Amino acid sequence: MTSTYATYQSMTRDMARTTTQVENEPQVKRETEYYLANIGNVKTVDDFVNNTRLFNYAMKAFGLEDMAYAKAFMTKVLTEGVSDPDSFANKLTDPRYKAFAEAFNFAADKDGATTYVAAQKGVTDRYTLTAVQNGVTPDNPVLQQQTQDYLKQVVDVKSIDDFLNNDTVYTYAMKAFGLDAKLGDKTFMRKILEGGVSDPNSFANQQTDKNYAAFAATFDFAAHGEEATTYSVPEEGAVDGYMRQTMEDEAGAQNPGVQLALYFQRKASSITSAYDILADKALAKVVRTALRLPDSTAMLDIDKQASMIEDKLNVEDFQDPTKLGDFLKRFTSLYDIDNPSAAQQSSPTAILFSQPTTQGISTNLLLSIQQLKI
Repeated sequence: MTSTYATYQSMTRDMARTTTQVENEPQVKRETEYYLANIGNVKTVDDFVNNTRLFNYAMKAFGLEDMAYAKAFMTKVLTEGVSDPDSFANKLTDPRYKAFAEAFNFAADKDGATTYVAAQKGVTDRYTLTAVQNGVTPDNPVLQQQTQDYLKQVVDVKSIDDFLNNDTVYTYAMKAFGLDAKLGDKTFMRKILEGGVSDPNSFANQQTDKNYAAFAATFDFAAHGEEATTYSVPEEGAVDGYMRQTMEDEAGAQNPGVQLALYFQRKASSITSAYDILADKALAKVVRTALRLPDSTAMLDIDKQASMIEDKLNVEDFQDPTKLGDFLKRFTSLYDIDNPSAAQQSSPTAILFSQPTTQGISTNLLLSIQQLKI
């Protein structure tokens, strides 16, 4: 019988191959083709939630498939968006709702929400706003020509070298992010772009000025390669999420421990405190197993649980790939000890990745539950 760690390691060693296998499954391929062919035609929140096939695909991509039935709830999430700190999505404890509203930002992008490309419209919006703040009217011919030139040329930029060597695109982008002072330092900006933002310790993330991280996130060659200037979260981002979610679900059907390890690996970079772990049942299960804390500790006062976790581990270690790997090796080894026939199990841990059962619960009560914070 293959151990949980060996299976996990095999899947993560060549994630591209693993993901390709999922992409080529007939059902997955059909759903993805339908999604990509139709998502760009969605212009309103009602269009989105009422197209069950599209909506279910997007919800699964963000790990929210168990809430796909709650269309009134999700309509409120999408309608209010994320710009207002007091919006519905921003008040919910589960960060997946905010991520969903950011990806399908009808509140901000209106009928362009499903085709939004950060390196295109995101940049031109920033550039125009900066110009207006400096006294230039939005219909200024020079401003409009600069924007047209940028949009025409940016789609042909396929690498960091292309980007830095195209003065029209590079200058426009730098000014959009208020980085004019660094226009002449292309060596510095190359380092910003090459490091990307996935690693919390990347060069861009280490800068005091957060515009550098925003710049690297918009032109994310490190993550998206030659598609960086055309990458659309509502389109390619949702597909990436759907593939990863499907891969984890399939792994969990064979061995729940592998699913837990894959999920923890994906979420690790966003963990900043013990409370982040305790807010997520699946993350908490991994940590309790790895630290040999009995499940009964979940019944303790939340601050007591956080203290127990902080006494035994440093959450900052999860930002280090080597330390994260060691932690998950410990988890998978101990998981196999606790579950000697793990490779033959169905997936009793599925409940860890879903919302609480809501059958028979009123909409008002559901909304109240979802807004509870630790």
